[in-house]
Amino acid sequence: MKQLNEMKRPLAIFLIWLFHVSAIIGVTIGHKDWFLSKTPMNLSLSLFLFFWVFSMDSIKKVLLFALFFAMGMFAEWLGVNYQLLFGTYTYGANFGPQLDGVPWLIGCFWALLAFVSFTIAQKLPFHNYVKLVVGAVLMVLLDYLMELNAPNFAFWEFEGTVPLKNYVTWFVLGFIMQLLLWLNKVDGDKIFSLNLYTAQFVFFLYFAFVRV
Repeated sequence: MKQLNEMKRPLAIFLIWLFHVSAIIGVTIGHKDWFLSKTPMNLSLSLFLFFWVFSMDSIKKVLLFALFFAMGMFAEWLGVNYQLLFGTYTYGANFGPQLDGVPWLIGCFWALLAFVSFTIAQKLPFHNYVKLVVGAVLMVLLDYLMELNAPNFAFWEFEGTVPLKNYVTWFVLGFIMQLLLWLNKVDGDKIFSLNLYTAQFVFFLYFAFVRV
């Protein structure tokens, strides 16, 4: 199993960077609408590669992923329809099919980001409780970079500025997810997780400075 994962990992990492770098180049040179309309495909690929390489090899991991998906979807549903938790915002067209105003893929993104951030944080030389905080902070940090680009990319848009409670909610929910992963002793592929997180981080950081 370990040898097989070693073979799959390089291909998965190559595909992750290929899609993200291609999108950076394509959007920059003027094909913004075409590339951003393919966001659901990019996220779906990331999700597929995550299940393929991360090693979702137990019922416990699958159930936790499903739980985080449900938590993310419910929180976003409260936010979109009742302006709770995050503020007043709506989703655009580039996040794919929606359920009552909430894209299905945003629930997957919550779960995916929780697992990846946890795996990265757990490899750091800190106390366990500090690692949980770091994992939650990694989730908030990526959300912050996405917020800088979301309206321009037709992902979602807040009325006015993004409120502080959006980031507080992200941290609280993220910390709960990190804690559940720690209590259940979940482990996964650190190298793949680091590359997936970094590719998304680089993508949104780049467009935070380069407006298109």
